[in-house]
Amino acid sequence: MTDREVHLPVAAQPTIDSIVDYAQTAEDGGYDCAWLPETWGRDGVTVLSAMAERTAEIDIGSSILNTYSRSPALLGQTAATLQELSEGRFRLGLGPSGPVVIENWHGVEYGNPLRRTRETVEIVRQVLSGETVDYDGEKFDLSGFRLRCDPPETTPPIEVTGMGPKAVELAGRFADGWHGIMLTPDGTRDRLEDIERGAELGDRDPDDVQVTTGVTCCALDDPAEARRLARQHIGFYIGGMGTFYRDALERQGYDEAAEIHDAWQDGDREHALELVDETILDDLCAAGDPETAREKLEAYEAVDGLDAIAVSFPRGASEAQVRRTMNAVAPDA
Repeated sequence: MTDREVHLPVAAQPTIDSIVDYAQTAEDGGYDCAWLPETWGRDGVTVLSAMAERTAEIDIGSSILNTYSRSPALLGQTAATLQELSEGRFRLGLGPSGPVVIENWHGVEYGNPLRRTRETVEIVRQVLSGETVDYDGEKFDLSGFRLRCDPPETTPPIEVTGMGPKAVELAGRFADGWHGIMLTPDGTRDRLEDIERGAELGDRDPDDVQVTTGVTCCALDDPAEARRLARQHIGFYIGGMGTFYRDALERQGYDEAAEIHDAWQDGDREHALELVDETILDDLCAAGDPETAREKLEAYEAVDGLDAIAVSFPRGASEAQVRRTMNAVAPDA
């Protein structure tokens, strides 16, 4: 059975309380995990701490903490602390993010993201073991320290993001899970082949890698508004967030992704959004009335090997629209 999880809104929210309330709503609706992204708003760790203290059963996870702004050792300390605070419900999501954020917000050079991700996963795993960390890598060289507190009784899983085949292969080889976004059901199937290849390289069982696909979802009584919000969201990610999402769409056969990206970069956002046609929306999103949205999610659930769907929301959705959608497609709905 495919789990149903929720990616809490990536757009800025009014208060920390409002974010925690989303997590509580997800818990009440039967979602398996509430994932929180860290972008350039509130830091994720503080908000995850509040979520851990004010929920009781739902897993909580960092849908992404980037691997550049915190050291691997600090990420390990953070995972151990949040696992203690949540009483064993934490899942550590890591990823390199992209040069737009890493260089322009954090002021750190973005280089060799695959190697950095691999070494970060390996060091975090050593930190969480409670043993002395000794690591000699290309990016990091650590020795002589161990956690100054007891390691978690249950080690939190380390799950990584990644878009390209090699990034997904890395997840299959080294991580406990992989998160994909901007994928159709068929695109998800292709990436599962990358997971299997990585697991084989790591002499692992691919079933040991938790595979999660995020799906942009908007379920409203006004289906046209739901699709407008989804279209704006997809256009922004293809056009305004570097080249990762453009490339992901092109790998799945959508040649128009390059034109969407170029139009957005040229400032012609109206044309870029026109190019996000009905086919792209239907293939990538679960947007429309509640029944349509649920049917679209079922198409992902039919993907053999997919362990979880993470319901996400358009960046322009209001609080009421997020709640309407979350409730409409909740496991207990």
